[in-house]
Amino acid sequence: MRYFTPSPVHHRLGLVCLGVGLQHGPLDTVGPRTLDHHVAVVISTGSGWFRSADGRRAVVTAPALLWLTPGVRHQYGPDRYHGWDESFVAFTGPATATYTELGYIEPDRPVVPLSDATGARAVVARIARAARRGNPLLEVETGAAVHELLVALRRARAGSDTLTDPVLQALARDACSPLSVADHAARNGLTPAALRAAVRRAAGCSTRDYLLGIRLGRAKELLAATELPVAAVARRVGYDDPAYFSRLFARRVGMAPVRFREQEARAVRGAPRRTGIPHPDHPTGAAAGASKLPDHDHE
Repeated sequence: MRYFTPSPVHHRLGLVCLGVGLQHGPLDTVGPRTLDHHVAVVISTGSGWFRSADGRRAVVTAPALLWLTPGVRHQYGPDRYHGWDESFVAFTGPATATYTELGYIEPDRPVVPLSDATGARAVVARIARAARRGNPLLEVETGAAVHELLVALRRARAGSDTLTDPVLQALARDACSPLSVADHAARNGLTPAALRAAVRRAAGCSTRDYLLGIRLGRAKELLAATELPVAAVARRVGYDDPAYFSRLFARRVGMAPVRFREQEARAVRGAPRRTGIPHPDHPTGAAAGASKLPDHDHE
């Protein structure tokens, strides 16, 4: 086990690592205790138990994650005879509030089944390697890895693979169609409320924000990679009113579409006029056609 004391400057990075450990075999019971920081405990093999602040005891079977959150009394330990393999990362920082809001940290769910602990354990091992004495990049390197760990744990939640989530896949496919949230819900056989809950659970944001992020990302690509007029870009991302599109774009991006194009475009004078985005697998080849996008920006 190794423990660190990041400086106030490092805390301003958003997340800092306070400690790391990898342990296996018969281990002692931890607690009861209360911490002032977060700890992610990854159980990769074996089984044991966890007792929450209300005294309830839950069975823990690997692979699993134990969320230890600040100010919450807890106690846990492996089975007496079989033990378990555990790795942990202690961390803190202002970004923990945002990760909690997005659902990456779950204070109300201290025991989380995982589909696979391999990815998370690999990140913990990398933090442990970075903790070698004399590493001048220690605080920044381990802090960055905490961000990566939270993503790996979110992806490894049992039954919630965001990369293959059918609801998110359907929304991403149809995000550029002129559909309301109610229309999207109906296509997925859900009520609007159920769709919102599913998106919040899988992506950590509202349905509106998820769809809008895809649409504005497409608009940025068109502005940067083509010479289409802003009005044409607006239509391709589903907005019949280019003035409304420009206001929405400026509010979310922080600058007008024209200013974004001036900043990001790589047009060459005298080159043929481009109207489509190059395919990522063939960046210098023919541009892919753009699909029609929706004009609904409400939930």
